[in-house]
Amino acid sequence: MSAYNFREVEQKWQSFWESSQQFQARVDPSKPKFYSLDMFPYPSGAGLHVGHPLGYIASDIVTRYKRLKGYNVLHPMGYDSFGLPAEQYAIQTGQHPAITTEQNIARYTEQLKRIGFAFDWSKEVRTSNPDYYRWTQWIFMQLFDSYYDNDENKAKEIASLVAEFEKAGNSKVNAICDEDTPSFSASEWTGFTEEQQQQILLKYRLTFLAETTVNWCPELGTVLSNDEVKDGFSERGGHPVERKKMKQWSMRITAYAERLLQDLEKVSWPEPVKEMQRNWIGRSIGAEMIFEVEGHDLQIKVFTTRIDTIYGVTYLALAPEHEWVAQLTTADQEEEVADYVSTAKNRSERDRMSDVKTISGAFTGSYAINPFNGEKIQIWVADYVLAGYGTGAVMAVPAHDERDFNFANHFGLEIRQVIEGDMENGSFPGKGGTIMNSGMLDGLQMQDAMNKAIAFLEENRIGKGKIQYRMRDAIFTRQRYWGEPLPVYFKNDLPYLIAEKDLPLVLPDVDKFLPTEDGDPPLGRAKDWTYSTEEGDFPLEKSTMPGWAGSSWYFFRYMDPSNQFRFVGEEAEKYWGAVDLYIGGAEHATGHLLYSRFWTKFLSDRGFVSIEEPFQKMINQGMIQGRSNFVYRQKGANTFVSAGVKDTYDTTPMHVDVNIVYNDQLDIEAFKSWRPDLADAQFILEDGKYFCGVEVEKMSKSKYNVVNPDDVIERYGADTLRLYEMFLGPLEQFKPWNTNGIDGVSKFLKKMWRLFHDAGDEFHVSDAEPTKEELKALHKAIKKVEEDIEKYSFNTSVSTFMICINELSALKCTKRAILEPFLIILSPYAPHIAEELWQKLGHDTSIIYSEYPKAEEKYLAEEAHEYPVSINGKMRAKVSLSLALSKEAIETEALANETVQKWLEGKTPKKVIVIPGKIVNIVL
Repeated sequence: MSAYNFREVEQKWQSFWESSQQFQARVDPSKPKFYSLDMFPYPSGAGLHVGHPLGYIASDIVTRYKRLKGYNVLHPMGYDSFGLPAEQYAIQTGQHPAITTEQNIARYTEQLKRIGFAFDWSKEVRTSNPDYYRWTQWIFMQLFDSYYDNDENKAKEIASLVAEFEKAGNSKVNAICDEDTPSFSASEWTGFTEEQQQQILLKYRLTFLAETTVNWCPELGTVLSNDEVKDGFSERGGHPVERKKMKQWSMRITAYAERLLQDLEKVSWPEPVKEMQRNWIGRSIGAEMIFEVEGHDLQIKVFTTRIDTIYGVTYLALAPEHEWVAQLTTADQEEEVADYVSTAKNRSERDRMSDVKTISGAFTGSYAINPFNGEKIQIWVADYVLAGYGTGAVMAVPAHDERDFNFANHFGLEIRQVIEGDMENGSFPGKGGTIMNSGMLDGLQMQDAMNKAIAFLEENRIGKGKIQYRMRDAIFTRQRYWGEPLPVYFKNDLPYLIAEKDLPLVLPDVDKFLPTEDGDPPLGRAKDWTYSTEEGDFPLEKSTMPGWAGSSWYFFRYMDPSNQFRFVGEEAEKYWGAVDLYIGGAEHATGHLLYSRFWTKFLSDRGFVSIEEPFQKMINQGMIQGRSNFVYRQKGANTFVSAGVKDTYDTTPMHVDVNIVYNDQLDIEAFKSWRPDLADAQFILEDGKYFCGVEVEKMSKSKYNVVNPDDVIERYGADTLRLYEMFLGPLEQFKPWNTNGIDGVSKFLKKMWRLFHDAGDEFHVSDAEPTKEELKALHKAIKKVEEDIEKYSFNTSVSTFMICINELSALKCTKRAILEPFLIILSPYAPHIAEELWQKLGHDTSIIYSEYPKAEEKYLAEEAHEYPVSINGKMRAKVSLSLALSKEAIETEALANETVQKWLEGKTPKKVIVIPGKIVNIVL
């Protein structure tokens, strides 16, 4: 056979893997399991660029390696196929999102298969398929039919709560519920109307309807989550976002806050991701108390972690969205407060939390009374206070909180020190200090003062000690078309679940994908969007589920995607269990990763699954950045100056398509064909060539630095792409895509291919016994590659392969006993060429069924060591000696060395220090 034809080989083996379903996973209790998972992609119209497969290649290497180690591996792939981009395209063109999505999925699948991933495509899922979202709707129904029992610290069926209400009312119920839930007896419960009972149950359900302040994007016609808003604009499209109150479905994720926090210790995740979740959950231990308002029959509730500083409170600050702002604003302050609230509440909470430099606020004109000393204190509106955290009101202690200090300083409010210490440089926290200027708390240390203050609150029934969380309940609806319909209808304006037998509730056809003229979501355009019951027809919910719904449980469906009776079969779920390796981006830390943990814990509570944490080990892959190329246009001309001489001309840099640049050298003819205005371009060259400038930037179409993996595969092959992406650097790091080094990887594969062929390009491998040097080269590679994969250090494995092949080439090794094991350790990285050569070696089964070779220490032991010999601290010679020599023999051999003798100049050493296997040091 002639030189390595990667196109022919890769097509052959990809077809074989697909037709024979080599990677199809089945439950097999006789083998240990390994569940490897990539965060499934949203199928965008642009398809994959070379940055996308990075994590997939890493997980594929681990997957193939684990098979070789005897594991039964599940490595599926699917699509998170509901999403705004397809809907926005539908709004612009009228094409149904399902058509766009199907086309995009076909493109993604084609690209992924060309890279040679060992995915079990028989288990593919798509969140937008009714067969899939039927079960998303079913999980929603279970959440609706559940409440959180604090005594048992888990979710339970709502029916058991109703039974308790019928038996003894809610006086003894210790459950998570809305703060305004009324107390009632058993007789009162049975006397309530159906509507009253349903309204009360909504205050306990784990998914519920409530008036909520949301991020509303008029242009997109939908509510956005906090992580979809940046600087007051939608992350997608850059449209203005405003804060407004709307009736929304929410999920009571706050019920799981403590478990979500504590169980982070049970998973092996990157510490930064854990820390992001800890901060998002935001556990605070403190006290909740009320302030009476002068002249009003109102009480302002605040939460504070520093009740010991209560005597230092000089004003209260309310969030712009606080429900009492309007009532508390006096006539003379009305215009100022209204203008401030209008501006402030449209900034996203993320912006308000992060922007510490902008100080703004408005005085309401009203005063609160400090219950500890009876003082009147001003009530302000300030956007650094968030409606959703705590109570939406803050007791400000400027002397001991930096934001309060800056606010008070800016508006000339009193700053009263109540903890001993130095205030010369502004406020200070004073944790652990002695309390002063604080009445009954004077002279106490922080914790003692807190305990006494909390006792005072509880004794006077104006507050209590409390654990507070920053995390809010998760808004669960979007006013858009392309999402899962909620399986809910309304009777007397109250929500009821449709019957399970009627699942899935399928998205209806609509004439447009826009909200109705009345402001209803797009589903309001559907004909007969109603649900029929024995009592009549009732309207269905018109909002759809958020983007994170389908991704919060997809890892279970992969285990058993064809099951028509359960979202996952019990046998499959108990066997595959938690994902053993999850690879994806850290940007999902407070979205998908948190919601998936929440749903898994809920499903576990209700006995539907056996695990409480979905992802045991997680790695965040870094980003492959674009390596942009530039040409330099001479000002006022259509002439382009090569980078090395551009400084001698007046030029302007211009991005150029990296796909017509090779090793930073421009393909001039391709450049002239790139755009019509460049057809007659002139060039000032260097040595007859045009060299481009370089800059590392984010990969983006506007910068012409997007590299399509199809183009790389067409030119170099999938195995080269796989090896090269790993070779670029550690998986977790950000690194630029640089095609300048890809030739080296391609040449490595060709060099390896030649080891299996003679000078006439005929396949030739001998059965001769290997030499010690050949065995040593092989077993060094076996050991290093295994260690690298186990610690997910893939880039160093590629170097190891290259070193090994160089050594074997130098030794002219063509022996089966060496080359066959080498193919096995290479196969996770470069599976196509490994399969081809494996078959040529006479094997009639795939290389994936082989066993990973064991590194034999007897071949790794060094027989000799090259000793550096230092004379008076300076290295003067190197002497290669047997490691079996004694100290004395090493000293004798070193002193007898010709180079050492020259430097000794006939002198007798005062001392000779020998460290066997290390160094020889001679002191004259």
